[in-house]
Amino acid sequence: MATPTTFDAAKYKQTTRDQWETAAEAWHRWGPTLRSWLGPATERMLDLASVTSGCRVLDVAAGAGDQTLQTAARVGPGGSVLATDISPAILAFAAAEAKRAGHANVTTRAMDGESLDLGDAAFDAVISRVGLIYFPDQQKALGEMRRVLVPGGRVAAIVYATAETNGFFSVPVSIVRRHAKLGPPLAGQPGPFSLGHAGALEEALRKAGFRDVNFETMSAPLRMKSAAECLRFEQESFGALHQMLSALDPAGRAAAWAEVGVALRDFENENENENENENEPDGFTGPCELVVAVGTK
Repeated sequence: MATPTTFDAAKYKQTTRDQWETAAEAWHRWGPTLRSWLGPATERMLDLASVTSGCRVLDVAAGAGDQTLQTAARVGPGGSVLATDISPAILAFAAAEAKRAGHANVTTRAMDGESLDLGDAAFDAVISRVGLIYFPDQQKALGEMRRVLVPGGRVAAIVYATAETNGFFSVPVSIVRRHAKLGPPLAGQPGPFSLGHAGALEEALRKAGFRDVNFETMSAPLRMKSAAECLRFEQESFGALHQMLSALDPAGRAAAWAEVGVALRDFENENENENENENEPDGFTGPCELVVAVGTK
């Protein structure tokens, strides 16, 4: 089979939707892990977006809605949060969790973030947690976010920094790409580190017309009981990895995951050795660095 030389955005979107329809339940089930891992960065994103009581907030690429619930608690009953995602199945979990938590101010709607079926100037803030990186046309998505903001409203986003600072994810990505015989990402192809290099997210915000752009880099290590638990987390719920493996047969996928599992052991802590940091807990610590950025309309 010939290796494609151009990126097919329409096919990618359909595959992305299909993968998240499949992974929705698992992503939801890992919600407590997501909160402990990404919760602090989410709070900082909301700070930068000036999300306070009474705000109307749009959550783009909301997934199962963990950050939606954090936002709903901030804006209170006088505010509102609309969670959108390309996958109806994953949004169903967001809606159910909002109802369970008593957040009557949360609604969900399935839609493409590059074509928001929403009116102009309808929101005080727009947020997106590790979602913008997966849009084929990031400028179009940012343009839509800007359109639905009130003048002076803010967009804030979280993305992964460089592959080198996110070994828990980049190491599995490199192994999976090799097993799947995938070449380097094509020009314009989205992916987990597509906005990770220095200045990329800020430049994207400015290019989309936002002013007063600022960013922060945050350490967000993924702490788990073991490498085996991290492997289950990624196997069950990381749609990007499943997309890359989709062309392999079951044996090929199993071989790739087996190698990922071995590689992840490098991030296990061995604190029983006397030279190790006694303050670092036993278990697994996956290196992760995030960029949080904000821009004003």
